[in-house]
Amino acid sequence: MTNVTWEELSNRVLRCRLPVWDCTAGLVVGDDAVLMVDAGSSVGEGARLRGEAERLLGRGRRVTHLALTHPHFDHVFGAAAFAGVEVFGAVGVGTALRAEELRADAVREGLDPTEAAEAAELLVRPRHEVTGERTLDLGGLTVLLANVGPGHTLHDLAVLVPTSPEIVFCGDLVEESGEPQAGPDAVTSHWPAALDRLLGFGGEDAVYVPGHGAAVDAAYVRAQRDALAERFGVS
Repeated sequence: MTNVTWEELSNRVLRCRLPVWDCTAGLVVGDDAVLMVDAGSSVGEGARLRGEAERLLGRGRRVTHLALTHPHFDHVFGAAAFAGVEVFGAVGVGTALRAEELRADAVREGLDPTEAAEAAELLVRPRHEVTGERTLDLGGLTVLLANVGPGHTLHDLAVLVPTSPEIVFCGDLVEESGEPQAGPDAVTSHWPAALDRLLGFGGEDAVYVPGHGAAVDAAYVRAQRDALAERFGVS
């Protein structure tokens, strides 16, 4: 992974767009703890991501928490690089993380087979699964983890950061760099409602960070919600 550019979204919140699959990784910095949102597409990418984040933090600070927005390889395969970190996901995501299926999907999408096999062997399942909502006190900043799915998958987790402006990490419920992808694990009949929940949490003035692509506003999310409803025949 070449060096990535960290974009400051608000006070205490940064994100970067990882190469190849253009996945978002987020960094939320509290006084006492630091949350990473998603982990990259391989163990090596996760290690480089963590290293860059911790160099950016400086003063010996470390990533202490990791939130996985959904169980797809390009967002979870780097989690093995976050040893000693508390890992969170939506309820049921642990059973949805099937090593062989993820390995095969990663190889189909172009990940080196050796890297895919390594990540599958070291696959990390969240220790903490979120039903409904859960708050994380990072010290001077309390983050909300919200199980807003199903939609893109059965297990979609959003991360809401109450800075000014408020930041909402959406995972692949929202995409900006391409059309939202509905794979075999998507629950298309519920996807528009999941976006309604995101909008309810963030409101009109929030910055919404998609799983892939540039940060967007509420109007963009609403338009994507309506497009998905029409695409899937959902009211």
